Amino acid sequence: MMTNKVACTIERRLLLNYRIDPELVTAQLPPGFRPQLISGWAVGGVCLIRLSRTRPSGLPGWLGLSSENVAHRFGVEWDDNGETHVGVYIPRRDTNSRVVAAAGGPVFPGLHHRSQFDVNESPDRIRISLRSSDRQVRVEVEAQPTDRLESQLFRSVEDAMQFFKRGSVGWSPSSTGTLDHVQLVSDRWTARPLAVSRVISSVFDDPGQFPADRCTFDSGLLMKNLPATWIGRRTDTDSAIRAIPAHAGA
Repeated sequence: MMTNKVACTIERRLLLNYRIDPELVTAQLPPGFRPQLISGWAVGGVCLIRLSRTRPSGLPGWLGLSSENVAHRFGVEWDDNGETHVGVYIPRRDTNSRVVAAAGGPVFPGLHHRSQFDVNESPDRIRISLRSSDRQVRVEVEAQPTDRLESQLFRSVEDAMQFFKRGSVGWSPSSTGTLDHVQLVSDRWTARPLAVSRVISSVFDDPGQFPADRCTFDSGLLMKNLPATWIGRRTDTDSAIRAIPAHAGA
């Protein structure tokens, strides 16, 4: 198993959360994973994250790079040695960085596709739109920080942060047909609720994969200015990933 560590600062992380019929999510997962449920719902999400000072752990921050990134995710469980573990399965990652896209796998676990981002950010409002170079991914969001979390999945911001902290391991397809996995480690897991006035995801808005009556936007959260380390591992097993439908992560 190959292991590497990447240090960075999470300048901004938007977590856009969806309540989904578990049967729909099961169809998106490789063998061995099952949806993690909250009150009978599976949890899907779009993670929009701006990283700065990104570099192999041990190098000075001034050598690091900055990037805008997006990942479509599903909360999952799996069993290993008689224990149940939780994390996220990420069918697709996108980035505006040529370096990250080129180094996906050897340095940054998982495949990374190129996308163009348009970001308009101020203390009281965030607007982000993106489209992938292969025209498969489109995301738009407009939101503003607020003091009250409106959610049917999470009772409070603290409850939501515990969910994401427990599920800090992400699995995603690699170029070799195995699964890469990366763990996000940070000393601080803090967030503010977001009032989301507009959200578009070409994944979760696709009625063929996620009919509107079985997939509903739930809530938004904002994390800012967190030092973090990504600990990535590539499995050396030959277990094949089940073919992901073309619309997954698209």
